[in-house]
Amino acid sequence: MNEILSEAIGTFVLILFGCGLNAGLSLNKSFSNKNSNSWAVGTFGWGLAVTLGVYAASYSGSHINPAVTFGLLSSGEIEVTTAFKYILGQCIGAFIACIIIYLHYLPHWSQTDDKSAKLGVFATSPSINSKWSNLNSELIGTFALLFGLKFIGINEFAQGLNPIVVGALVCAIGISLGGTTGYAINPVRDFIPRLSHYILPIKGKGNSNFTYSWVPVVGPLVGGVLGVNLYGFLFENTVNVYLYISLAIFLFVTALSLIENKN
Repeated sequence: MNEILSEAIGTFVLILFGCGLNAGLSLNKSFSNKNSNSWAVGTFGWGLAVTLGVYAASYSGSHINPAVTFGLLSSGEIEVTTAFKYILGQCIGAFIACIIIYLHYLPHWSQTDDKSAKLGVFATSPSINSKWSNLNSELIGTFALLFGLKFIGINEFAQGLNPIVVGALVCAIGISLGGTTGYAINPVRDFIPRLSHYILPIKGKGNSNFTYSWVPVVGPLVGGVLGVNLYGFLFENTVNVYLYISLAIFLFVTALSLIENKN
């Protein structure tokens, strides 16, 4: 029960500050709306959101991301029951945060006509709709996250500094790799807020675009498994079937992406 609560609180903090940032930048008559440096502000803000979420979920090891949980499960570092508890907590925390964001910005929904902006508060979308390339972007971004997290884990920082380094890693991913899909790199960061957008009585909202929703779920899960297990193969002399499966999926998706964009 404590693990569920810890992951719920950490993910609540992540989504509250992350999607709250999106709302401030996207909804009309917010003081932070139309900021000329919105992408830079967004990447820095999400990095802070991750940092604070990691601090908040320290009791459980601060996964706050099913891609982290699933990756560590594939390498045998956590048990199935533990993974289930973690993901359950992450989903609960994310949904509660979305309700709070909806209530906090309540007058602003009716002042915003742009339906895509309202969806963008909660969910990601690709800059260019290219299914397999979008999937590859999420896979690569999450691979970078998990591979980086494993390196952070073996370094000795001053006590309490690790979450700041993790936040910096997320900032780097957002700045360098996030421009294609909005770098969900976390299934709960996208799917639960997207579901919340669908459920909540937001005035003038449009379609929740569930046809795209599988991309920021499947891509991060595969990328997380690949990142954890490739690190194990290269530096810990461990190998398992999940490395081969995730690598094969990556190569397959890459081939489909090349075919999709051959013209």
